[in-house]
Amino acid sequence: MLGDSIKVQSRTSSSYTDEQLLLIKQMGIKYVYTIFEDEDIGYDCKSGKLDSGKAYDAVMRFTERLRKFGLTCTDAGNTHIYKNDKMHLGLEGWDQAIENYNEFNRILSKGNIHVGYMTWEPNQVYTSVWAEGKEMHGGVGRIVDASELAHRSYTHGRFYSQDEIWSNFEYWLKRVLPVCEEYDIKISLHPNDPPVSDVCGISNLITSAESYKRAFKLANDSPYLGMKMCIGCWLEGGDKFGKVLDDIRYFVEKGKVLNVHFRNVSSTLPKFEETLLEDGYQDMYLLMKQFVESDYKGTIHADHVPLWGKGVGTGGSTIAWAYSMGYLKGLLNSAIDVVNGKA
Repeated sequence: MLGDSIKVQSRTSSSYTDEQLLLIKQMGIKYVYTIFEDEDIGYDCKSGKLDSGKAYDAVMRFTERLRKFGLTCTDAGNTHIYKNDKMHLGLEGWDQAIENYNEFNRILSKGNIHVGYMTWEPNQVYTSVWAEGKEMHGGVGRIVDASELAHRSYTHGRFYSQDEIWSNFEYWLKRVLPVCEEYDIKISLHPNDPPVSDVCGISNLITSAESYKRAFKLANDSPYLGMKMCIGCWLEGGDKFGKVLDDIRYFVEKGKVLNVHFRNVSSTLPKFEETLLEDGYQDMYLLMKQFVESDYKGTIHADHVPLWGKGVGTGGSTIAWAYSMGYLKGLLNSAIDVVNGKA
């Protein structure tokens, strides 16, 4: 039945408590993705050194903990290993950063995790402000104003052109794909967020469906390079990013969608705020129905949900996260029933 193979997953980190893992199980979710924390895997951002032994132990220990709650980790990464300015910009320590990336992917594979991450964002995700937005019902969420970002100073001393960024990406591909093939681990490439041409003096790599096609072509259409299809980034960019329904169909049929980040926003660039799934400008049911009709078989989760209550941070509070995941599951079940003639 179409849609049956879509895997709803929840976020975890290697610092999650048993109580947090139990909640995921109680929500009826069987799959998770994991962000491994620096201290848990023995990664030192300043020196750029990775303790392989500690990293191996951390991955094995956490995946064993997940199994005790009936959970399976389908994909994972460490943010500072894959979002690394040395690797993205060709700075001193470039080759060591690539080797750390390869080594951590080897370890993930040994832990039976066969999808790792890449986002070509040396300065991480850009945000103008965390604040109460018009569509957030008093909650706190991420707001981006491209005109504000355009006035920020260079972070790395000079401007990095598109040609430089793509050349660095090609160099990286040649050194990581052979390791991926040997250890059977795929790379899930996330778009730049927000998908503007450049920020703080650094040109962005993935800002449209066409740039994804360019990346896959550089990889000689290797099955080991796929995408995190971040619906939020598609919606932020609007038509400049691509035709989202057509792109879902195209990239799923090509076997390139490994993960889906399911997120709505208030409007397209130059300014947007992140919203609950039902509150943005996009009818998210139509997108979910397209994933089902296209026979997508990967993972999907809610992304960047607004915060309710106290505290600020990507991923949202426990309540906001649980609410959004429940809403996502409702959309998926409805789409499966409709597409398969049960409703």
